[in-house]
Amino acid sequence: MSLLCWNCRGFGNPETEQELGDLIRAQDPAIVFLAETWLTKARLEEIRARYKFGGMIEVSRETRGGGVVIFWKKEFDFSVDTFSPNHIDAIVNQGNDDAWRFIGFYGEPDTNNHHISWATLRRFKARHSLPWICAGDFNEITRAHEKLGGRLCPFRQMQDFRDVLDECGFKDLGYVGGKYTWCNRQREGYTIWERIDRAVATIDWIEKFPDTKIVHLECGTSDHKPIMIFPTGIPKKIQRPWRFEQMWIEEEGCHASMEAAWRELAHGSSMDKWKSN
Repeated sequence: MSLLCWNCRGFGNPETEQELGDLIRAQDPAIVFLAETWLTKARLEEIRARYKFGGMIEVSRETRGGGVVIFWKKEFDFSVDTFSPNHIDAIVNQGNDDAWRFIGFYGEPDTNNHHISWATLRRFKARHSLPWICAGDFNEITRAHEKLGGRLCPFRQMQDFRDVLDECGFKDLGYVGGKYTWCNRQREGYTIWERIDRAVATIDWIEKFPDTKIVHLECGTSDHKPIMIFPTGIPKKIQRPWRFEQMWIEEEGCHASMEAAWRELAHGSSMDKWKSN
């Protein structure tokens, strides 16, 4: 089982939908949460059917930049509890001893409205006592080192985010891959990088899935990186699209293989030498 969370920045072009299809085929997630879909329910239903998901809950865009949706496989025990333009709250294995919660989250993009996002998280905390994981685009960082470029983030703003995470009993699940998940894609000298997409969970959820790995994937059509959640660890064998992913450099033996490949390129392959004779 795995979960994909991605602020896809709209399916207004075929390239974005193609990239989503590549991610689904490569990673085979049981749950997919998308923010900023920019699509109507009818178009999202077409996407659900195309990628053969059994269920879907969506909140259609209120403006051009809105919309959240969650897809899940039909064989998956998945019950949606509440939803809004900024979240979808669901229970996995409801009614069973191994039940847990998943919330796909999209934080208010305007910093003046962050208090609304944090109040929402506090309400969730008060409603349930199940093991809980929350993931998505929080539109905020916790520490100054999670931002590169641009103005310094106000301390109070980061502290408010840290406070709500502590109140909810959340621990950051870390990540494999590139440090930053969002880039403003401006020209050199004006580029800003931030880690605003993440996954956090309560201690009882972490104890339930102690081998959890979070992977920051690479993409070309959104300014946000997709996040893969592997509750039972990264699979040993998994299909991948034909593009380099940062997580590969974490694999044992990767550096040695890369160095060998560079040496071969620098000195010419054996086939090139044979051709020159």
